[in-house]
Amino acid sequence: MCSTAADVTPELFAKIPTEDIATIYNHIALPSMHMASTVLPAMRRQRRGVVVDLASDAGKTATPGEAVIGAAKAGITMFTRTIAIEGKRSGIRANVLTPALVNETGSTERITGDGFGAKLFAKAAQQAHLGVPVADDIAALAVFLCRPEAARITGQAISVNGGISAA
Repeated sequence: MCSTAADVTPELFAKIPTEDIATIYNHIALPSMHMASTVLPAMRRQRRGVVVDLASDAGKTATPGEAVIGAAKAGITMFTRTIAIEGKRSGIRANVLTPALVNETGSTERITGDGFGAKLFAKAAQQAHLGVPVADDIAALAVFLCRPEAARITGQAISVNGGISAA
């Protein structure tokens, strides 16, 4: 059984034990919801706020080995877009970043080290004609979305993937 979201690696659905499905899903999807339930009341009171969630392109595009991961990431994406709709009258914006693969992170090194994930992400990296993003690319976009220049951007799921989804 997995103990944290960081332990989850791509695996064909048929190979995931039934008793692990809910654990995997909950470890990935619920933290965004818990965080939002904590911060949204204060944002509503002050009539402003920004939520930037992190999901994955796996939640937007069916990918072998990511059935449960993709379902959880799709849940985060839909959740974030919904709180954008619910929060806009209170001056709250919410967007979600959906990278496919991010170089120079511990989780990417673990996932791409060997096995199914290594094959899956090697193929994805070949499609990133603009280069596979690094953590700083994701952080820069998150910071921009919190700035006044992004004041009219809400409810968006933004792929950050070097062109993988444009292939």
